[in-house]
Amino acid sequence: MNANKIVMKIVSASFSVLVAILLLFGLYQGGKAAYGFGYRVFTEQAVDEPEEGEDKVVQITSQMGGREIGKLLEKKGLIRDAKLFVVQLALSSYSKKIKAGTYTLSTSMTAQEMMQVMSADEAEGTEEMEIMETEEQGS
Repeated sequence: MNANKIVMKIVSASFSVLVAILLLFGLYQGGKAAYGFGYRVFTEQAVDEPEEGEDKVVQITSQMGGREIGKLLEKKGLIRDAKLFVVQLALSSYSKKIKAGTYTLSTSMTAQEMMQVMSADEAEGTEEMEIMETEEQGS
């Protein structure tokens, strides 16, 4: 009987150590993933380099929230991760400023630049276009 108790104590201790190791490994991996995601929130680069960017047209409706916009942009290949875009939008100053409309966005734009375009006033865009046309005519 004495041998059985010793074997059971060894098995129990081994099991406890194994559970502790697995728990620490899980915490490490979870922390590593959380850090990577958090890092990407503030440092995510554009999908393409500026000279390789493709323009894509997206239609944003007034019923769309951040999640739907993120899914649309991911589907169009403008961003890599819709969930990351949702967090970036929530933490940005553009959170409640995205306007419904049709936008031409490029794969060489960062999420921040896309948010800026989608939240710009139409009047500002019209003024900029008029200024550019006037400058071109003057040349």
